[in-house]
Amino acid sequence: MVIPVFLTCGPNEVLVVSGFGHNKPAMVTGGRVIAFPCFQRWERLSLNVMTIQVESPGVYTSQGVAVRVTGVAQVKISTQHPEVLALACEHFLEKSQTDIENLITATLEGHQRGIMGTMTVEDIYRNRKLFNERVFDVASKDLYNLGLQVISYTIRDINDEHGYLKALGKAQTAQVQRDARIGEVEARRDAQIKECLANEELLKEKYSNDIKIASAQRDFEVQKAIYDQEVQAKKAEAELAYELQFNITKQKVEEEKMETKVVERKAKILVAEQEIQRKQKQLEATIKQPADAEKFKLETLAKAERQKTVLEAEANAEAVRLKGEAEAFAVQAKAEAEAAKMRYKAEAFKEYENAAVLSMYLHAMPRMVAEVGTALSQAKSVKMVSSGDSPIGAQKLAQEVIDISSSVPVMVKNMTGISLKEISVK
Repeated sequence: MVIPVFLTCGPNEVLVVSGFGHNKPAMVTGGRVIAFPCFQRWERLSLNVMTIQVESPGVYTSQGVAVRVTGVAQVKISTQHPEVLALACEHFLEKSQTDIENLITATLEGHQRGIMGTMTVEDIYRNRKLFNERVFDVASKDLYNLGLQVISYTIRDINDEHGYLKALGKAQTAQVQRDARIGEVEARRDAQIKECLANEELLKEKYSNDIKIASAQRDFEVQKAIYDQEVQAKKAEAELAYELQFNITKQKVEEEKMETKVVERKAKILVAEQEIQRKQKQLEATIKQPADAEKFKLETLAKAERQKTVLEAEANAEAVRLKGEAEAFAVQAKAEAEAAKMRYKAEAFKEYENAAVLSMYLHAMPRMVAEVGTALSQAKSVKMVSSGDSPIGAQKLAQEVIDISSSVPVMVKNMTGISLKEISVK
């Protein structure tokens, strides 16, 4: 008999019962439930808030400066929706609290490093709220998919090993000191401005008196200059009248000289033109006329030579034509003679039959034997082997020639089918 067990859980934990009677695990938060051992199993999962310290040492920002940021996050298993709580149970049941915290720490550290790489040191240091919001937003989405809820995240500390943040503080201090010095200088400047304004009023009065004195001096100088100008104008008019008269007289003298030069130049041009005409006539008499005559002579000779060449070419062409006709006639006559000779020979062979073949054989036989002998005579040395009572020496060589000659009828029969021994002369 199975004895049921009465289970209870506090508000800071969730009791998960699965097995017989449950299609889905039953999740009880801060309540009670009856379970049957051997048929059902149950497990507890803490809902306490976990404080996670996120260390990111030596992370390079967007400027390439390595900084160390320490953040603190408050995370717990979410119970806002049953589906989210079911995800948390699926991922973290049978896991220790240390394993859960390590998983959360790794996720938060990864997002913290990613956000640090997109911001400058100044942004992280001066605008921590923006950095916190970015890490919180990105981490909340990933942890929510695991059934976790990020309650808060904040930067606890930021520092670097190279003194970059310290330098920023120095820059801020220097800026405050600079503003103080600027304020002091501006105060001195205002005092000097007021002093300068007083001096300016003094100088204005002084310059006003100087202007009045200069104005009276100017009026005097202007009036004096007007009088001097009138005197100088009269004097210049007299000098210009004298200079003008002198130039007019000088111009008339120069015009007379130019007219004389023009007359002399016209006379020289006329003489040069006459000289040119004389030389042209002389050239025509001594060069052009003989050259025209020579040109006419050469043209006449060239026409005669060209006519001669044409006539010779026509004669040569006629001779070549006649020679070609003669050669063609000779070739034709020779061909006709050869055709007649072959025709007569064919008729003779037809008429005498075997007698004609025998005549051809007897006519060719001496030449064949002579050719065999010629081939043997061209040999530098001949070695002959005799066996038994066969002839040797010249007798043996002559016998070889006779044997070759006697084999001709057999060869003729093999080639033509005609036996010379069977031919009978009619």
